[in-house]
Amino acid sequence: MKKKAYSNLTSFASHLDSQYGQRGTASREHYEEEFEVFKLGVMLQELRKEKGLTQEALAEKCGTTKTYISRIENNASDIRISTLMRIIREGLNGHLNLQVTL
Repeated sequence: MKKKAYSNLTSFASHLDSQYGQRGTASREHYEEEFEVFKLGVMLQELRKEKGLTQEALAEKCGTTKTYISRIENNASDIRISTLMRIIREGLNGHLNLQVTL
C-alpha cells in the first residue's frame, strides 16, 4: 500500500500567519489578546467545575455576582485583575500567577 503525500498540510503557526497576519501586526495582536481572554474563561470554568461549584456558588464565595462569573467564562474582556485574583483566592482556594513575555 502506497503512502499518500500530505504536501498541502500547513502548520498551525502558518495558518495563523495567513489568517491574522504576522506577529506584531495589529490584526494578529488582536487575535492573540482575544485568545488569551478565551483561555482565561475556559480555565476558570474548568477550575470551578473541578471544585463542584456552580457559577452562583463561586460568586457567593468570593463576593461577586453570578453574572460576572458568567461574563468571564464567556469571553468578557473587561476583567479587573483584583477581582480575578479574589475569585481565584477566595472562591477556588488558588493563587493567580501572571507572566509577562517580551
